Amino acid sequence: MNEHANYIVLLGPPGSGKGTQAVLLAKRLGIPHVSTGDLFRMHLKTETPLGIMAAKYVQKGELVPDEITISMLNERLQEEDCDNGVVLDGYPRTLVQALALESYLDSADEELTMVAYLSVPNEELVQRLSGRWMSQSGRVYHMVYNPPKIAGIDDEDGSPLYQREDDKVETVLHRLEVYHEQTSPLIEHFREEGKLLEINGVGEIDEINDAIYEALQ
Repeated sequence: MNEHANYIVLLGPPGSGKGTQAVLLAKRLGIPHVSTGDLFRMHLKTETPLGIMAAKYVQKGELVPDEITISMLNERLQEEDCDNGVVLDGYPRTLVQALALESYLDSADEELTMVAYLSVPNEELVQRLSGRWMSQSGRVYHMVYNPPKIAGIDDEDGSPLYQREDDKVETVLHRLEVYHEQTSPLIEHFREEGKLLEINGVGEIDEINDAIYEALQ
């Protein structure tokens, strides 16, 4: 067993900046950042046995069953670069996955170091996620963080901006609702185990990262 292995889970709703924080934290600790999204893409692209199984669900727009996701993750954790721990992003997503992760670590004589939950008010998430507008030429604007000079018009070619379905307020609200429904049992579980740490996800990226890092020490 490695004395200083850090097995960290980052949880947070869409738009909470979880991916950014996971990358920064992993870099800071010198351990891999493992995102389930990246893992899926790699397995689908290289057509591994697990990738082929997952593809059947992805093509139908269905959720990939827990056992496939769990197998992909456990396989990744066995790689040498994960010996000192890992920052998990997007996993576990369900209680079944959380229990599988704990039982995997248990069998390796390790345990979860911390579950950091980036807490961001819904209004802020909606503003972050629904503020995005695109130009036909692929330029991306944000009404708050990167607004066009003239509302609704592309700075470069004057064409009208449009919003993707995913970025519309009602879609964003639905995504958040689904996320909170799915994750509340997970959050309760980690809270009961004394592993959950809520981090304020509003503020400067570096300050939020410092807060997570300090909580680890």
